[in-house]
Amino acid sequence: MQAARKPADALTGKRRYEFNKLQKRLRRQVGQAIADYAMIQDGDKVMVCVSGGKDSFTLLEILLNLQRTAPVAFEVHAVNLDQKQPGFPADVLPRYFQRRGVPYHIIERDTYSVVKEIVPEGKTTCGLCSRLRRGILYGFAEAHGFTKIALGHHRDDILETFFLNLFYGGRLKAMPPKLLSDDKKHIVIRPLAYCRESDIAAYAEAMGFPVIPCNLCGSQDNLQRQAMKAMLQAWEQRHPGRLETIFRALQNVSPSQLADRKLFDFVGLEQRRLGAEAPAGADDAPLDWAEF
Repeated sequence: MQAARKPADALTGKRRYEFNKLQKRLRRQVGQAIADYAMIQDGDKVMVCVSGGKDSFTLLEILLNLQRTAPVAFEVHAVNLDQKQPGFPADVLPRYFQRRGVPYHIIERDTYSVVKEIVPEGKTTCGLCSRLRRGILYGFAEAHGFTKIALGHHRDDILETFFLNLFYGGRLKAMPPKLLSDDKKHIVIRPLAYCRESDIAAYAEAMGFPVIPCNLCGSQDNLQRQAMKAMLQAWEQRHPGRLETIFRALQNVSPSQLADRKLFDFVGLEQRRLGAEAPAGADDAPLDWAEF
């Protein structure tokens, strides 16, 4: 099927030049992330989760573009989970997928009713919603033989998650570009990991994607994530390049310079200094110095 004509095709002059630069930058960043983390191998069947937001539309488009010139052969399938949110335009995504000529699947599950029944009014619904969505998508991927699950999280999402965990969870943890699920059945990839949200927004606008807003959780104003987003945006305005520096820090971790005893063997440093094997009983619980 011939690809549908896109609004970006009508751009001319300087706008066409700027769009081409933007598209090349996104393609390069996605390609680099795929290469750095070995996200896609020859013969992979990639399930691209398309919610209807700007990020997932961009992910699908860039992967379809890269598919034509990639050094390996892989399949791309678009998958949408219709969660039965009131007013959700169920015809938009199938119509887009058909015009784009991409194989697609629509999963229908009424998670909206479940979330609204369980979560008290005014409380954040994202946690439960994401757990339900993840379970359904994992099950669908296993049933249909998908070897990779591609999500549309970008660099800003990763940084926001890092600071959410730092400020509210007491953990140094973010979203990895590539993840093995707890049951070791699925590999999740985030090819947009190097891409800025502002670039994705500009690209989505130029491409004229039929973006569908999330009325279940994305529009909630009291989310801690919104506070993190505002903080990072303010930093970037006052100190351009700061977010890029923070992201590079996530790629350059020095466990011996932190304090996680599970990640680095601080207890065994004496043995390492002497170049000796740890003595018998070295794994025993250390003395509780707080008792002295």
